[in-house]
Amino acid sequence: MRNVVVTDPPRADVGDAQQLGEYGVATVHEALGRVGYLGPEFRPAWSGARIGGTAVTVLCWPGDNLMIHVAVEQCRPGDVLVVATNSPSSDGLFGELFATALAQRGVRGVVLASGVRDVAELREMGFPAWSRAVSAQGSVKATAGAVNVPVVVGGQTVHPGDVVVADDDGVMVVPRADVPRALTSSQARLDKEAASRAAFQAGELGLDRYGLRDRLADFGIEYVPYEKYAEGER
Repeated sequence: MRNVVVTDPPRADVGDAQQLGEYGVATVHEALGRVGYLGPEFRPAWSGARIGGTAVTVLCWPGDNLMIHVAVEQCRPGDVLVVATNSPSSDGLFGELFATALAQRGVRGVVLASGVRDVAELREMGFPAWSRAVSAQGSVKATAGAVNVPVVVGGQTVHPGDVVVADDDGVMVVPRADVPRALTSSQARLDKEAASRAAFQAGELGLDRYGLRDRLADFGIEYVPYEKYAEGER
């Protein structure tokens, strides 16, 4: 691993990132063809947060948060700090003091492949955090790593400047080049869902709206009157 801090990498538009955050993880994930999701193990420290921001990436050693301190200086308003470790770790590398420093710089939240702590304080100050663990286990500041290099988090490669979307459904990454398509496809999906919602409120069934009824036989599904079914069970 090269010990390097890359300064001023290109970022996706902050406004576009915020808009994707408003669409939400489920919508954007479906709109892009179900790609970019970090997996169900990444959970929010407290519920109700919804963010979209541009990634500042950090690569740390397990149990060592030196490079998070280094990364704070590289953060701008609208960023999301994304922290990976070079081998599995659940230690609490991030807490309320880091959140205080990042909030002052306009950072929208943090995503950690390790652990987070000070959950009550993070909730009270309203700073969003997603992680693979909640752990009081502390850390040292002893080993160099990297900032603003590609990192792998939850099986997804996150490049600095990509868009990170996170809410109660989890976390996903949108590559910077895919942001325009994500915006267009997400809005189209919302419009389609709004039409379906109105149809369901009017009494239409998903079987008919989605053209599923005529396909049931292909799945081997048959409708059997109760009397006939009960007779066959004897």
